[in-house]
Amino acid sequence: MLTIRLQRIGKNKRPSYRVIISEKGRDTQARNLEILGSYNPLGEKKFDVDQERVLYWISKGSQMSDTVHNLFVKNGIIKEKKKLSVSLTKKRREKIEAAKATEAPAA
Repeated sequence: MLTIRLQRIGKNKRPSYRVIISEKGRDTQARNLEILGSYNPLGEKKFDVDQERVLYWISKGSQMSDTVHNLFVKNGIIKEKKKLSVSLTKKRREKIEAAKATEAPAA
């Protein structure tokens, strides 16, 4: 199965990413089929992709990582709802709910 995902490039503490298409089971640093664009989360959060190629690969049945899906939705490349890309553990969720419960009576 093919997946559109991010490949990290750049220096330490200065991340920059390529938007690539590769096999799902393959490492992101391994050979990829095509580089579709780039994403720089620092500063202006510049996101450049070849929209025609992205839509081509999606039409061929390739999937996207949740983060890439959310970037495409944010930049208007696809029209869908955002996906939850970060999951909370049960322990962390309970801790957040407990913190909310203690804040509610004080207000």
